[in-house]
Amino acid sequence: MKAIEKLLPQKYPFLFVDEIVSATIDEIIGSKIYDSSFLYYQEYLQNQKTVPSVILIESIVQCGGAGVTQMGIFEKVLWVLATLEKVRFFGCVESGSTVNMVVKTLKITNKLIKQTG
Repeated sequence: MKAIEKLLPQKYPFLFVDEIVSATIDEIIGSKIYDSSFLYYQEYLQNQKTVPSVILIESIVQCGGAGVTQMGIFEKVLWVLATLEKVRFFGCVESGSTVNMVVKTLKITNKLIKQTG
């Protein structure tokens, strides 16, 4: 079992983070390699496989959740994505790309974590 699988309830093929590089209360850094085995590519142009934007959003959400779990801030947690604000994409992620994610913690209470990434 990969280390990341111990941090999240998602398992293959719905696990979109390969590793948490570092995790502090202020910032979580993770990565995902979208290699040829990835199942969910879209083809907008012939032979140009790209990662759907909804999966990129899920990747960063999983990264934030895994980092918080790794730090042990909460014991048993049910993670729920409540809202998305100001989502922008500046390009596409193609097959063979590595995505590095940076998630910053804006607020933590005993019932809520607000993050941006």
